[in-house]
Amino acid sequence: MRAIENNGHMTTRARSFDAAAALYAAHRPGYPEALYDAVEELAGRPLAGARVADVGAGTGLGTGPLRRRGAEVVAVEPGDGMAAEFRRAHPDIPVVRGDGDRLPLATGAFDLVTYAQAWHWTDPARSVPEARRVLRPGGALAIWWNDIDESVPWVAEQGARIRAFFEVGEGTGFRTLPQGIDSGFASRTVAWSRRIPLDAHLANLSSHSAFLLLGEEGTRAFMDAERARLEGLFPDGTVEEPYTVALHVARNP
Repeated sequence: MRAIENNGHMTTRARSFDAAAALYAAHRPGYPEALYDAVEELAGRPLAGARVADVGAGTGLGTGPLRRRGAEVVAVEPGDGMAAEFRRAHPDIPVVRGDGDRLPLATGAFDLVTYAQAWHWTDPARSVPEARRVLRPGGALAIWWNDIDESVPWVAEQGARIRAFFEVGEGTGFRTLPQGIDSGFASRTVAWSRRIPLDAHLANLSSHSAFLLLGEEGTRAFMDAERARLEGLFPDGTVEEPYTVALHVARNP
């Protein structure tokens, strides 16, 4: 879905999640524990005791594990629906309203600023200086994206069908690392998978912005056809979704 979510008006796409926050929370994949091990390694410090700002926190899929690792976390989220769902799921984690281009956070106050599946909604010309402003010297910016692994044949075929449906060409991805972090980025890839019911897999697909903007009727038509195809591949009704998380960490001077 990475290519699809770059088309159209970015703000409209980003805010499309507000009306589907519960769907997003219920069916989007989380992140493996190995990701947080890698964050600690590349950031050069444990999460326990770290002051962390999780920006574009959404419903808290990335924020909750940071807190469970012992970090002192504040979430930053611009959307009404997503913030409300976050508060329901994580009443013990503070959430402030704002976005990566205008962080409502104190200067030099954080050891780590994280963007879980959210950096691409920012304007790097603004979000890079903002991340550097709120980080303490020696702090780190951590950006990661969770993508379904198209090296697996059935996933690649599904991706091709989605791109054809939305008339999006292959190779039109939009996730690029920001410039202006002096030390550059250290990167790590973490592979993982989850086993979920077929209905949950289709609900996950429908929670992406392209389908949210398409509308209920068009989304239902695509998912009905997709169900018919996948039932033959997964006769027991359980789908194993393979993922790769691409993590990039840059330390502040």
